[in-house]
Amino acid sequence: METNRLSSKIEKILNQQITKEADAAQIYLSYGAWADDQGFAGVANFLFRHSQEERDHMNKVMSYIMERGGRVKISAIEAPSSDPKNLQDCFERIFQHEVDNTNAIYEIVSLAQEEKDWATWNFGQWFVKEQIEEETLVLDLIDKLKIAGGPKATSESLYFFDSQLAQKEDEADLARDASAERP
Repeated sequence: METNRLSSKIEKILNQQITKEADAAQIYLSYGAWADDQGFAGVANFLFRHSQEERDHMNKVMSYIMERGGRVKISAIEAPSSDPKNLQDCFERIFQHEVDNTNAIYEIVSLAQEEKDWATWNFGQWFVKEQIEEETLVLDLIDKLKIAGGPKATSESLYFFDSQLAQKEDEADLARDASAERP
């Protein structure tokens, strides 16, 4: 008896999204390591937490595919691009990546609507809302960096920006608080 409730097109596009989420996690992880190397511990932990959030999104898509009787296919991801030139460049790259991810989510929702797969359409709405929040968050940070002076920001303004991000609450654990033994 066939138990897969996903069309081959929907299953394929959802598996592509798993790869996109894994790629996003690697980008955040890479930029977090870069920020730490530059002395921005607050930015680094913010990016490390977002890396974990992207992995959580990946797992959410995987779980959905399995719940609908589909087959999850894990694909390789490419290494992140070169390191950012500065914090402004870092967050502008992140914003562009979030916009690309938003467009991928829109493709899933559009295909689900076209196929009248209302379960997948409904599932996709969570990601639509999440992407609005992600884009808004990054745009807010870019605005703050511009106010601080953008690529020519002073050490004092970058220190303040970094310390503000260190205090920002998030759903994911701080990198320094995470351990191999999760409760």
